[in-house]
This record gives sequence, structure tokens and C-alpha cells, in this order.
Amino acid sequence: MIVEDDRHQRLLLEEELASDGHVTSSAADGHEAVEQMKLSPPDLVILDIGLPGGMDGLELLDRLLAINRQLPVVIYTAYECCRGNSPAWVADAWVLKQCDVTPLKQALRRVLASRRTSQPDGLLSESPERPAPGPLCQMARIGVDAG
Repeated sequence: MIVEDDRHQRLLLEEELASDGHVTSSAADGHEAVEQMKLSPPDLVILDIGLPGGMDGLELLDRLLAINRQLPVVIYTAYECCRGNSPAWVADAWVLKQCDVTPLKQALRRVLASRRTSQPDGLLSESPERPAPGPLCQMARIGVDAG
């Protein structure tokens, strides 16, 4: 699932990932993403930090991981200032937005490859090293304007 408020960016990512054989869904804000997560859980989430609608990407990260703690999340944002804060600790990858989506595609391949098990059913592996979502993401919200 691609969570990106900019329509053009969202469409670009959908097109680029489809060209690599990925089936995608997308959401324009956090509330839509939570609803989609409940109806049809994705294999991975690409998450922008600066989202409108009263739920920024950091709060959404908390909510998504509360639903599924094993969900692979790649933060894809222009907010480098938050990189050293807690979202970098709970996300599987952090990629800065740029014109070339190659770094994002590389991160997706790495995350998906590292999360796959050798089981024949291809289920995502458990990741006990991931910290529990919650207050860490709240602390990182300082200085992030979702507007």
C-alpha cells in the first residue's frame, strides 16, 4: 500500500511499482490507510510522513503497527530531519524522496527479500527485534508539520 497525499506522486509510484510487477493499493491520508489495512492488509506499506487530515505519518505508523506489528514499512518522505528519531527504529527502511525512484525500489526489494522465509507458503517471517509501536513515535513528532 502506498500512503501518499500528493496525487501525482502517488500515481507515479503506482505506475513504477506496477512496471516491476507489484500489485498496489493506495491511500491519500492516514484514515483511508487504516480502513484499507482493516479490509485488505497489504504485504508492505510505503509511508509518507507529511500527511493531511489530522493524522500524520508518524501517528499512522503507530496505528498500522498496532494492527500488525510484523507489517514491513518503508518510510518515503522529504523529512530528513526525522530520520534519526524513532520512526527510523521501527520502520524497515527510510528513503528520502527524489526524482529518481530507484532508491525506493531497491529498498523495497531489500525489505521484501529480508522478510521472506524459506517456507513454501512464502509467509512473512516474524521480526521480534522490532520495538513495540507507541510513545517512541510520539516523541519523534516534534518538529514535523504535516501541512
